[in-house]
Amino acid sequence: MSQSTAVGVRSTISLHKLGVFCGLSAAVWLGSAEAPTKLVNAGFSPFIISMGMVMGAFVARWTVPTLLKGTGFMFNDLREKPHLIVWGLLAGMLWAVGNTLTVFGVRNVGLAIAFPLWNMNSLVGLAWGCLLFKELHGSGAKDWAKVVGGALAIVSGAAVLAVATAQQNAGTPGKAATGIIAALGAGAMFGTMYIPYRKAYISGMNPLSFVTIFTFGELGTVSLLTAINCGGVSQVMTQLHLARTMLFWPFVGGFCWVIGDLFQQYAAKYIGIGRGIPLSNTNQLWGLAWGALVFGEFVGLAMGGRLLILTGSTIMIAGALSISMAEPPPSEMENWDAAMHRECDRYELDRENVAAVVAGNDPLADDKHPRRWWEILIMLVATGIFVWLAVGTRTQHLQLNFPWMIVLIVGTIIPLGLCGTLLWRRTRFS
Repeated sequence: MSQSTAVGVRSTISLHKLGVFCGLSAAVWLGSAEAPTKLVNAGFSPFIISMGMVMGAFVARWTVPTLLKGTGFMFNDLREKPHLIVWGLLAGMLWAVGNTLTVFGVRNVGLAIAFPLWNMNSLVGLAWGCLLFKELHGSGAKDWAKVVGGALAIVSGAAVLAVATAQQNAGTPGKAATGIIAALGAGAMFGTMYIPYRKAYISGMNPLSFVTIFTFGELGTVSLLTAINCGGVSQVMTQLHLARTMLFWPFVGGFCWVIGDLFQQYAAKYIGIGRGIPLSNTNQLWGLAWGALVFGEFVGLAMGGRLLILTGSTIMIAGALSISMAEPPPSEMENWDAAMHRECDRYELDRENVAAVVAGNDPLADDKHPRRWWEILIMLVATGIFVWLAVGTRTQHLQLNFPWMIVLIVGTIIPLGLCGTLLWRRTRFS
């Protein structure tokens, strides 16, 4: 393919549409990644489940970027923006706390209930996007109405779901309250985590480089939380050994989460956190599907409770879609550019290069970055870990609907190929 033809292929889809597709694909993978947290109901510690997921995420955050771009590209990208390393670590710390809280939420109120509650992070992200990065500034009343109306719908839907949760756990109000607080706390952590996301991308960092730094913050924080709450490092090692037969599943969940997070990162880059995050929060559909169809969470729930859950979820989804459909007009894009120039001036970055990266045309991607021998080693080690964990895995005592599980797995893989192809053709994963 000639260079002119390649450029033509890359310019066939707008960045807004690409961001929307990335947000929807993120929703599928983020929703599927939470399914292994159901293992907490089999008697395993929430901290051990969270630790297993972070271990899988740590492996994924090295292998996926290495496979797509190579270590040479990532090191060059980090050398150009060293100030963002601290922000990447901070984002990982916030995620680690939020992810641990989600496990408590799932244990106390169920996956189908906790999921929409921690998706309140869209409100938090929207607020930070407006306050810090001038998102929505310069938009007309119609766009503001879409965003504000969507935000109110998300709050209303969350309230309906909270009522349904209280009904489902009427006999154990303390347990239900703890689960609600944990899920909402996770939403606050996840929503604040998007500040470093947006700061990185208006500064010209590639999402693949950012998530590589992110993983050190999350691994360090979750290791510290687990050691404190499980009685020290020796107790953690003992519990990990006892949980050896199930670690493969949260490990896979962490790996899947990284795939979804990468799509979410690209959505945040190209359509902003105020629009991209609510769109990715349609992952509650997949959370509901896994919880209801595979794990049977609606069994025994009264019809009134089911209607409340479905109604609340529908309202929240409608709100997220309303926000995501508010495409930024040129007047708002001027404020986005102003935020980008502010970062360039603050950290002495090249404005032309950063503008090119923000537009999906990373100059570093055009440079030749030869593959290194250690990249093969990284892939072999990651594959070996998967095989080792899989070999020792035993069936857990959970009732699963295998036909529906296969359907959802297929539905998770399809967006990976479609959206991954769009990203490559339009931006070369820039």
